[in-house]
Amino acid sequence: MQLLRTSEPNFETQFDRIVRDRRESDVDVQRDVAAILTEVRERGDEALAEYSLRFDGHDLAAEENWRISPEACKAAYDNLEPELRDALNLAADRIRSYHENQLPEDRDYTDSIGMRLGARWLPVDAAGLYVPGGRAAYPSSLLMNAIPAKVAGVERLVVVTPTPKGQTNPLVLAAAHVARVDEIWRIGGAQAVAALAYGTDRIPRVDVVTGPGNAWVAEAKRQLYGVVGIDMVAGPSEILVIADKDNDPDWIAADLLSQAEHDPTSQSILITDDELLARQVQNSIDHALMKLTTAATAKASWDQHGLIVIVENLDQAPALADRLAAEHAELMVADPQALFDKLRHAGSVFLGKHTPEAVGDYIAGPNHVLPTGRRARFASGLSVLDFMKRTSFIDASDAALAAIGPAAVRLADAEGLPAHALSISVRLK
Repeated sequence: MQLLRTSEPNFETQFDRIVRDRRESDVDVQRDVAAILTEVRERGDEALAEYSLRFDGHDLAAEENWRISPEACKAAYDNLEPELRDALNLAADRIRSYHENQLPEDRDYTDSIGMRLGARWLPVDAAGLYVPGGRAAYPSSLLMNAIPAKVAGVERLVVVTPTPKGQTNPLVLAAAHVARVDEIWRIGGAQAVAALAYGTDRIPRVDVVTGPGNAWVAEAKRQLYGVVGIDMVAGPSEILVIADKDNDPDWIAADLLSQAEHDPTSQSILITDDELLARQVQNSIDHALMKLTTAATAKASWDQHGLIVIVENLDQAPALADRLAAEHAELMVADPQALFDKLRHAGSVFLGKHTPEAVGDYIAGPNHVLPTGRRARFASGLSVLDFMKRTSFIDASDAALAAIGPAAVRLADAEGLPAHALSISVRLK
């Protein structure tokens, strides 16, 4: 863990190095993924079977080993403990409600010259969702990806998920039942993303691929963008906590560790104006790590990428936060709204001391698939819009074309495109 103070003369150099640090795929990953994509594009299901056996120890030789049936998903749901089933349903209901309020409206109007203009929103035909199955299984991620797709109106919703040694997580299957997923394929890694993008004999291609994954999955999505749409290229998890002195250090420590436990490359950052709180939080982290079952991962993340920044006053925090453009930003201060009003770049913001980031991961409603690696400067979290596309339309009457056509002809001539000009001028009286 690094400790920086804005009052130190070399602060800018050190902080800038942290901002520019890239904790994402290297050249080796890019090369390996490119080879996998080529194999799947050229050999389809045969390549998928080879990779599944090699990476997951799952044999796809038998036809029934390829897919997980809807009946298996329903059985997993029915077999959940009642309290866990209720929690899953509550999460799904809240996520669905939030995303229903994101649905865009079509536009259709006639302007002052009598030209009808507008735009129509339609869902993509098919969407593919990647659900991790490595370090941990995430039913919450399935809900966060599948529900917006269904709200958008996607007809064919396909999940790919690795099943190491053929084992599946019952809660993931139950979440697939709740989200009304249409297909679940037992494949993972970059090869699964390739199958969704290119299609194989068994798996018809999709139009959009979303969902988190490891460095190989993220790199596959990056390389396949254009063949399919993607939500984003997600990197390691991030959390930024801005806290004043009136905080429980155990709470702040837990919030920082909530992201550190995801992966050794995750990053947790605390900005505070109170030196005592900074020391207390560090002590609380040390104590908490002795109790966490994920301590090895969380400690590696905190030791390698953790950061505490002590500012002279919290007025300095928004500018630093905007440079980090973190995936998650917690505002643990007396007046979080005032601080939020000054913040421009963050994937999702959690206002107030009773709003831990983890509540957003599961049950609050907004999507937890968020931009990482400073991409919150230009990107947004997953929404129904990732599963929709907008088509504009124009309907010109004779009078409307007469009103603006001559100007269009002049512009076409100026660009040296006479056929463009002709296609308009032949219609002008």
